[in-house]
Amino acid sequence: MPKQKKKIFDYKRDRPWIENLYIVTQLGLTMAGCIAFCFFVGLYLDKWLGTRGIFITIFIILGVIGGANVVYRQIIEIMEQQENDTTNSENGNA
Repeated sequence: MPKQKKKIFDYKRDRPWIENLYIVTQLGLTMAGCIAFCFFVGLYLDKWLGTRGIFITIFIILGVIGGANVVYRQIIEIMEQQENDTTNSENGNA
């Protein structure tokens, strides 16, 4: 009888951990993407207008605020979805 290999990764067992990692990664990339996009817009405007970093500073601040807003909305959406899933499973609608 051949010896079975031990699974390093068991999706059924590790599913909650993987889903949480996915959420954290998504939120981090969303925030980083907003800041990076705004940085490059500010950099372009500074080069185009000949200013020295004022637009980079302004747009990085806007990127942080905008990214935080998007991340907040994503978290609220995830929490509402989990609440609906819990309510449906309690009512037997799963």
